[in-house]
Amino acid sequence: MAGVGKLLKQAQKMQKKIEALEAEQANQTLDISSGGGAIQVTVTVSGDIKSIQLDPDFLKEERSFVEETLATGVQDAIEAARKAKEEAMGEVTAGMQMPGFM
Repeated sequence: MAGVGKLLKQAQKMQKKIEALEAEQANQTLDISSGGGAIQVTVTVSGDIKSIQLDPDFLKEERSFVEETLATGVQDAIEAARKAKEEAMGEVTAGMQMPGFM
């Protein structure tokens, strides 16, 4: 049963690291450019869109093109945030050893 106690301590330690990481990610932002720089999306690593900036000349384009490019830019930002979060979580959970699973 000593293995179970060690496993529980590892899990508690990892949980604290995850909580600290999530708090940090809520404030960490990524700036993602799309549409050849016409769109700038700022997103937190936790996935919250903080701002969207559009080049004024870009707004002169056809409406459907602007809408499609904007949607792509937002999706790119969300995907970048997801990848950054996964990488950070992978680093936190890398030391967790599950008996019988590794």
